[in-house]
Amino acid sequence: MSQERTGIIGGSGLYAIDGIEVLDHLQIDTPYGPPSADLLLAKINGEEVIFLPRHGDNHRIPPHKINYRANIYAMKLAGVTNIISISAVGSLREEIVPGHFVMVDQFVDRTRNRESSFFDGPVVAHVSMADPLCKNMQSDLLKACSSAGITTHASGTYLVMQGPQFSTRAESELYRSWGMDVIGMTNMPEAKLAREAEVCYATVAMSTDYDCWHKEEEDVSVNSIVAVMHANVEKAQRMLQAYFGEKRRDINHCKCRSSLDSAIFCDLKALDDRALRPIHALVERFL
Repeated sequence: MSQERTGIIGGSGLYAIDGIEVLDHLQIDTPYGPPSADLLLAKINGEEVIFLPRHGDNHRIPPHKINYRANIYAMKLAGVTNIISISAVGSLREEIVPGHFVMVDQFVDRTRNRESSFFDGPVVAHVSMADPLCKNMQSDLLKACSSAGITTHASGTYLVMQGPQFSTRAESELYRSWGMDVIGMTNMPEAKLAREAEVCYATVAMSTDYDCWHKEEEDVSVNSIVAVMHANVEKAQRMLQAYFGEKRRDINHCKCRSSLDSAIFCDLKALDDRALRPIHALVERFL
């Protein structure tokens, strides 16, 4: 298997990774501005990784203000070929107990006014999002969770809300009636942009609460989720150690890596540098 570089995007509570060998801090600018923070180049069990806290250092960026395009483009520039997205979520199912992990396999995007594509013209592309997560990565991450002793649900649909406010009770019940399993604020448009960047992407959702639908549980608040979130972060650290310590699938030929093959609606070679410059790292292999 040829060299891969895995990116790790840390959500609420996960602003650093314990027990890693730090190699460098990368200050990367992009055509879309700076990412949420400097990218940390490190090694876990001898394998190079790139870590980025999604909300910036000390959680200074709210979900609706994250520069998702800059984050994914910076990962691409740093040589990242696959991304593990670690996200705190609320549970919409009795059986998804706070403290459980969910290997998300579908999204419903309810966000608005977020820049959700690199292809704003004159280059237009329509990538498939039918299966928005990398199944190969999901399988390996599920195995790592099992090795780390973490109760993990093998599938689930993530409702991505706008935030930064939590749901009303009526909204929470509506999403449950739709068949949603967990709710959070950050994985869209992140997953869409990763697909456009031809980067394998998988979400590990860490349940912290029951949102506000559960009549026997306290309504969700920052104070109520902090203790669970800290315990989840410790589990996430164990999961990552297991993931990078075990043999994984060869995903060099994963279909995520060729998502633009049938998506671009123009002749790239006919365009000038000004049109191509903002997306050059994404379309370089076609030129």
